[in-house]
Amino acid sequence: MTIDLYHMPPSGPCRAVRMVAKIIGVDLNLKNVDLMAGEQNKPEFLNMNPEHCVPTIDDDGFVLWESRAIMLYLVNKYAPGSSLYPKDVQQRAIVDRLLYFDMGTLFKSQREVFYPQVFKGEAPNPESEKNYQTALGYLEGYLSKSAYVAGDKLTLADISIIASLSMMEVLDYDISTYPNISAWKAKVKEEVPDYKSINDEPLQGFKAWVKSKQAQ
Repeated sequence: MTIDLYHMPPSGPCRAVRMVAKIIGVDLNLKNVDLMAGEQNKPEFLNMNPEHCVPTIDDDGFVLWESRAIMLYLVNKYAPGSSLYPKDVQQRAIVDRLLYFDMGTLFKSQREVFYPQVFKGEAPNPESEKNYQTALGYLEGYLSKSAYVAGDKLTLADISIIASLSMMEVLDYDISTYPNISAWKAKVKEEVPDYKSINDEPLQGFKAWVKSKQAQ
């Protein structure tokens, strides 16, 4: 069965869901939602998701939003034996911890750097930048102890975090001072099937939009 995915292609959370679906072999019927045009506020979308956010899935009438919840749902339902979400309780707990780290620390601090520059044209805020670099420092430390963020295999945590981090490519953000992150990022890009079409191409399009906006 094909699952409807309401998404905006450059969105990190939307790309994370697409990567997981591709890895586990779940077909998605992609339905673009133009957030810039306010399509998420149309009555038909609000009736489905009153929080008017993407990604949102409709799996034969079961509607779910929040990317990490969707990723867990897809694996639990369609690939319960996948190493993306280990069965071992302690290994799974580490994956959960890194998913929460992404949501509450990394993505949160990154958003405070990214959004003002991209959507408001503001100069980088030193305090926001400091908070983001602190989060990157945590991740660099985690990757000094294991090949992937939550252990020795690719998991949902890697997918969620690379979807977040890759958004900063729009700003040409330099992570060369974090060698473990840089090496991990290159490795994951090679391992995820169709990474370029799911991630690089939408991000390049969004980057061009940002540059045209800044030139106005």
